[in-house]
Amino acid sequence: MGLIESFSRMLLDNVTDKFLLRLMRDPYVENIWELVSTTMKVTPLQLMEIVLRAEKGKPLGRPFGSVYHFSPWQELMFNPVHLFRLPTADPKTVTTKVTLGLNAARPLELQIPIIISGMSYGGALSKQARIALAKASTQAGAATNTGEGAYLPEERENAVKYIYQYHRGLWPHGNKKEFYTMADMIEIQLGQGAQASAPQTTLAEKINEEFREIYGLAEGEDMVIASRLPGLESPEDLKNLVSRLKEETGGVPISYKFAATHYLEAEIEIALQAGIDVIVIDGAEAGTHAGQPLLEDDFGLPTMHALVRAADFLVEKGVRDRVSIIASGGFFSPGHFLKAMALGADAVYIGTAAVMAMIHTQMVETAPLEPPTQLALNSGRLKEELDLDLAVESLTNYLKSCVA
Repeated sequence: MGLIESFSRMLLDNVTDKFLLRLMRDPYVENIWELVSTTMKVTPLQLMEIVLRAEKGKPLGRPFGSVYHFSPWQELMFNPVHLFRLPTADPKTVTTKVTLGLNAARPLELQIPIIISGMSYGGALSKQARIALAKASTQAGAATNTGEGAYLPEERENAVKYIYQYHRGLWPHGNKKEFYTMADMIEIQLGQGAQASAPQTTLAEKINEEFREIYGLAEGEDMVIASRLPGLESPEDLKNLVSRLKEETGGVPISYKFAATHYLEAEIEIALQAGIDVIVIDGAEAGTHAGQPLLEDDFGLPTMHALVRAADFLVEKGVRDRVSIIASGGFFSPGHFLKAMALGADAVYIGTAAVMAMIHTQMVETAPLEPPTQLALNSGRLKEELDLDLAVESLTNYLKSCVA
């Protein structure tokens, strides 16, 4: 053993001895071990959000929704079959195709039952990210949803199946006939699982020239999402809107998206009376680019419970064969998707998983100093670094692997 190694071992042993003795002798309120016991009561997440609130004095905007897994998907297991029921003889007889809005004049037909959820340009994702989602959805045989944003011509050009979200936004270029009549389905959005029906604002100082032009905003004007959809104050208003949209689009399916709630059956009853073709259940585990933890963690119903209630209600009303269900919120794996469909969903929305798959190995470009979302968000400092072709390939691979 060399002199330096011997000295180092002696120094380390001495420092360790003193640390352990102090740990065992200091009063608890002066002891460094207080950090351990405190974080067993206040989790690191709670501690960090406490200090962020103390630092900023404003509500937090946590990415990707609630951290809690309200739906116990892993407690559900499928039953293998042998002779009691024979297994499928030929895997080729299993199809992943799905048709949404069977009662519509122009139903939406997809090759796979996985749809890219609404994540808008500007308020959430960058233009490059939106184009990547559209291209990947086309290559995988899925569909993409515009989200609560403005129409992007490049997105429509690259999406074979395109869902336009008829939303609560107050900007001039929102909900225009010339835009939503290009859609293969229109989704009337009254709320979302991660933010309920809370209003949202993107300040003018965070809106660049391209963003402002696409949304039709004046210089200095904020981008505002209201708590209510303008002109929609009653069940009769919804019925009139659905009728008008069907007429204007030649009969594409009209879906109704809302945050899963205790009043779920009452909301669905109103939708059925209005002639809705597709019910979209957005559970409490749903994601968002940035939402208040209060709304993400403490409002809504778990996706699984809401889905079962919705499916049961449609059966009870005798319309399950003609009204489709899309489940949304907290889906990450093929097992999640399949279990949701076994419980009654015709298709599922994915958002967080799609963004993660899209970024894939490109996250090394942001590590270790920035989060990977800086590549995809419109406000991201590294959004120009997103490799579009690689993003499309990565997300396409993920989608195809989930139904292989």
